[in-house]
Amino acid sequence: MPAPVNGPLKGPPESLTQLLDAVQPQGDEDHVSVGDMLERVGGRSFPAVIMVPAVLLVSPLSGIPGTPTLGALIVLICAFQGLLGRDHLWLPGLLTRRSVSSGKLQKAVNWLRRPAAFMDRHSKGRFHLLTAGPMRLLAFAISIVIALSWPVLELLPFFTSFSAGATAMIMFGLMTRDGAYLLAGYVQSAVIFVLLVTIWTGLV
Repeated sequence: MPAPVNGPLKGPPESLTQLLDAVQPQGDEDHVSVGDMLERVGGRSFPAVIMVPAVLLVSPLSGIPGTPTLGALIVLICAFQGLLGRDHLWLPGLLTRRSVSSGKLQKAVNWLRRPAAFMDRHSKGRFHLLTAGPMRLLAFAISIVIALSWPVLELLPFFTSFSAGATAMIMFGLMTRDGAYLLAGYVQSAVIFVLLVTIWTGLV
Protein backbone atom coordinates (compact mmCIF):
# COMPACT_ATOMS: atom_id res chain seq x y z
CA MET A 1 0.00 0.00 0.00
CA PRO A 2 1.33 3.51 -0.80
CA ALA A 3 2.86 5.33 2.16
CA PRO A 4 0.77 8.02 3.89
CA VAL A 5 1.48 11.63 3.10
CA ASN A 6 1.07 14.98 4.76
CA GLY A 7 0.50 18.11 2.72
CA PRO A 8 0.48 18.38 -1.08
CA LEU A 9 1.03 15.19 -3.04
CA LYS A 10 3.98 14.91 -5.41
CA GLY A 11 1.71 13.12 -7.88
CA PRO A 12 -1.88 11.88 -8.15
CA PRO A 13 -3.00 9.95 -5.05
CA GLU A 14 -2.60 6.21 -5.41
CA SER A 15 -5.03 5.28 -2.65
CA LEU A 16 -8.00 6.64 -0.75
CA THR A 17 -5.88 6.78 2.40
CA GLN A 18 -3.39 9.06 0.63
CA LEU A 19 -6.24 11.30 -0.47
CA LEU A 20 -7.52 11.60 3.11
CA ASP A 21 -3.99 12.34 4.36
CA ALA A 22 -3.74 15.17 1.85
CA VAL A 23 -7.06 16.88 2.60
CA GLN A 24 -7.01 16.67 6.40
CA PRO A 25 -6.13 19.84 8.36
CA GLN A 26 -2.43 20.70 8.45
CA GLY A 27 -0.67 22.37 11.35
CA ASP A 28 -2.73 24.97 13.24
CA GLU A 29 -5.32 25.68 10.51
CA ASP A 30 -8.68 26.89 11.88
CA HIS A 31 -10.47 26.30 8.57
CA VAL A 32 -9.61 24.45 5.39
CA SER A 33 -10.92 25.84 2.12
CA VAL A 34 -12.04 23.87 -0.91
CA GLY A 35 -9.12 25.40 -2.78
CA ASP A 36 -6.66 24.21 -0.12
CA MET A 37 -7.94 20.64 -0.33
CA LEU A 38 -7.92 20.49 -4.11
CA GLU A 39 -4.46 22.08 -4.31
CA ARG A 40 -3.09 19.39 -2.00
CA VAL A 41 -4.65 16.63 -4.10
CA GLY A 42 -3.50 18.18 -7.39
CA GLY A 43 -5.46 19.65 -10.28
CA ARG A 44 -4.57 17.07 -12.92
CA SER A 45 -6.21 13.97 -11.48
CA PHE A 46 -9.89 14.56 -12.15
CA PRO A 47 -11.09 11.33 -10.45
CA ALA A 48 -9.15 12.22 -7.29
CA VAL A 49 -10.48 15.78 -7.23
CA ILE A 50 -14.07 14.58 -7.71
CA MET A 51 -13.54 12.05 -4.93
CA VAL A 52 -12.83 14.80 -2.41
CA PRO A 53 -16.42 16.16 -2.16
CA ALA A 54 -17.94 12.73 -2.86
CA VAL A 55 -16.04 11.00 -0.05
CA LEU A 56 -16.62 13.84 2.43
CA LEU A 57 -20.36 13.72 1.72
CA VAL A 58 -20.37 10.07 2.76
CA SER A 59 -19.35 11.30 6.22
CA PRO A 60 -21.51 13.26 8.71
CA LEU A 61 -20.51 16.44 6.84
CA SER A 62 -23.44 15.72 4.50
CA GLY A 63 -25.76 16.87 7.28
CA ILE A 64 -24.41 20.43 7.24
CA PRO A 65 -26.90 22.63 5.31
CA GLY A 66 -25.58 23.63 1.92
CA THR A 67 -22.75 21.09 1.87
CA PRO A 68 -24.43 18.64 -0.56
CA THR A 69 -25.20 21.50 -2.95
CA LEU A 70 -21.60 22.75 -2.76
CA GLY A 71 -20.33 19.22 -3.36
CA ALA A 72 -22.68 18.82 -6.31
CA LEU A 73 -21.40 22.02 -7.95
CA ILE A 74 -17.79 20.88 -7.58
CA VAL A 75 -18.53 17.44 -9.01
CA LEU A 76 -20.56 18.85 -11.90
CA ILE A 77 -17.88 21.34 -12.93
CA CYS A 78 -15.03 18.85 -12.56
CA ALA A 79 -16.79 15.94 -14.27
CA PHE A 80 -17.86 18.16 -17.17
CA GLN A 81 -14.24 19.24 -17.66
CA GLY A 82 -13.24 15.59 -17.53
CA LEU A 83 -15.71 14.88 -20.32
CA LEU A 84 -14.14 17.66 -22.37
CA GLY A 85 -10.71 16.12 -21.91
CA ARG A 86 -9.11 19.13 -20.19
CA ASP A 87 -5.59 18.65 -18.86
CA HIS A 88 -5.96 20.85 -15.80
CA LEU A 89 -8.91 21.55 -13.55
CA TRP A 90 -10.48 24.99 -13.13
CA LEU A 91 -12.94 26.00 -10.43
CA PRO A 92 -14.41 29.47 -9.80
CA GLY A 93 -13.22 31.36 -6.76
CA LEU A 94 -16.77 31.37 -5.39
CA LEU A 95 -16.34 27.63 -4.76
CA THR A 96 -12.63 27.43 -3.90
CA ARG A 97 -13.03 30.05 -1.16
CA ARG A 98 -15.68 28.04 0.69
CA SER A 99 -14.28 26.37 3.78
CA VAL A 100 -15.04 23.98 6.62
CA SER A 101 -13.75 24.15 10.17
CA SER A 102 -10.69 22.03 10.85
CA GLY A 103 -12.47 20.25 13.69
CA LYS A 104 -15.38 19.09 11.53
CA LEU A 105 -13.08 18.13 8.67
CA GLN A 106 -10.81 16.12 10.95
CA LYS A 107 -13.79 14.27 12.42
CA ALA A 108 -15.00 13.45 8.91
CA VAL A 109 -11.54 12.20 7.88
CA ASN A 110 -11.24 10.08 11.02
CA TRP A 111 -14.73 8.64 10.36
CA LEU A 112 -13.66 7.68 6.84
CA ARG A 113 -10.34 6.07 7.77
CA ARG A 114 -11.61 2.54 8.31
CA PRO A 115 -13.72 2.23 5.11
CA ALA A 116 -10.87 3.89 3.17
CA ALA A 117 -8.39 1.30 4.43
CA PHE A 118 -10.83 -1.48 3.51
CA MET A 119 -11.23 -0.16 -0.04
CA ASP A 120 -7.47 0.23 -0.45
CA ARG A 121 -6.79 -3.32 0.73
CA HIS A 122 -9.31 -4.74 -1.74
CA SER A 123 -8.29 -2.67 -4.74
CA LYS A 124 -6.74 -4.67 -7.58
CA GLY A 125 -6.24 -4.13 -11.29
CA ARG A 126 -9.49 -5.63 -12.58
CA PHE A 127 -11.61 -5.03 -15.69
CA HIS A 128 -9.29 -2.35 -17.09
CA LEU A 129 -11.54 -1.83 -20.11
CA LEU A 130 -14.12 -0.17 -17.83
CA THR A 131 -11.64 2.52 -16.79
CA ALA A 132 -10.36 3.73 -20.17
CA GLY A 133 -11.53 5.28 -23.43
CA PRO A 134 -15.29 5.77 -23.87
CA MET A 135 -15.98 3.92 -20.61
CA ARG A 136 -13.99 6.54 -18.72
CA LEU A 137 -16.17 9.26 -20.27
CA LEU A 138 -19.25 7.26 -19.28
CA ALA A 139 -18.06 7.32 -15.67
CA PHE A 140 -17.83 11.12 -15.74
CA ALA A 141 -21.28 11.39 -17.37
CA ILE A 142 -22.90 9.15 -14.75
CA SER A 143 -21.25 11.17 -11.99
CA ILE A 144 -22.83 14.30 -13.43
CA VAL A 145 -26.29 12.69 -13.40
CA ILE A 146 -25.80 11.51 -9.82
CA ALA A 147 -24.62 14.91 -8.57
CA LEU A 148 -27.64 16.67 -10.08
CA SER A 149 -29.80 14.96 -7.45
CA TRP A 150 -27.82 16.13 -4.41
CA PRO A 151 -29.36 19.60 -4.00
CA VAL A 152 -32.81 18.00 -4.21
CA LEU A 153 -31.85 15.28 -1.74
CA GLU A 154 -30.26 17.69 0.72
CA LEU A 155 -33.19 17.28 3.12
CA LEU A 156 -32.52 13.52 3.10
CA PRO A 157 -28.87 13.18 4.26
CA PHE A 158 -29.02 9.36 4.10
CA PHE A 159 -29.82 9.43 0.39
CA THR A 160 -27.17 12.09 -0.22
CA SER A 161 -24.50 10.02 1.51
CA PHE A 162 -25.52 6.83 -0.29
CA SER A 163 -25.54 8.67 -3.62
CA ALA A 164 -22.18 10.32 -2.91
CA GLY A 165 -20.83 6.89 -2.04
CA ALA A 166 -21.74 5.70 -5.54
CA THR A 167 -19.78 8.59 -7.06
CA ALA A 168 -16.84 7.87 -4.77
CA MET A 169 -16.86 4.21 -5.86
CA ILE A 170 -16.87 5.17 -9.54
CA MET A 171 -14.06 7.71 -9.19
CA PHE A 172 -12.04 5.36 -6.98
CA GLY A 173 -12.31 2.78 -9.74
CA LEU A 174 -10.96 5.29 -12.27
CA MET A 175 -8.19 6.45 -9.95
CA THR A 176 -6.96 2.91 -9.21
CA ARG A 177 -7.91 1.44 -12.61
CA ASP A 178 -10.13 -1.10 -10.88
CA GLY A 179 -13.28 -1.68 -12.92
CA ALA A 180 -14.87 -3.72 -10.14
CA TYR A 181 -15.37 -0.53 -8.14
CA LEU A 182 -16.95 1.18 -11.14
CA LEU A 183 -19.41 -1.70 -11.42
CA ALA A 184 -20.18 -1.41 -7.70
CA GLY A 185 -20.81 2.33 -8.13
CA TYR A 186 -23.09 1.73 -11.10
CA VAL A 187 -25.12 -0.86 -9.18
CA GLN A 188 -25.40 1.49 -6.21
CA SER A 189 -26.57 4.29 -8.54
CA ALA A 190 -29.22 2.02 -10.03
CA VAL A 191 -30.51 1.11 -6.57
CA ILE A 192 -30.78 4.80 -5.67
CA PHE A 193 -32.68 5.51 -8.89
CA VAL A 194 -35.15 2.70 -8.21
CA LEU A 195 -35.70 3.90 -4.63
CA LEU A 196 -36.29 7.49 -5.72
CA VAL A 197 -38.70 6.45 -8.44
CA THR A 198 -40.57 4.25 -5.95
CA ILE A 199 -40.80 7.09 -3.43
CA TRP A 200 -41.90 9.57 -6.08
CA THR A 201 -44.52 7.17 -7.43
CA GLY A 202 -45.90 6.70 -3.93
CA LEU A 203 -46.16 10.45 -3.37
CA VAL A 204 -48.01 11.19 -6.59
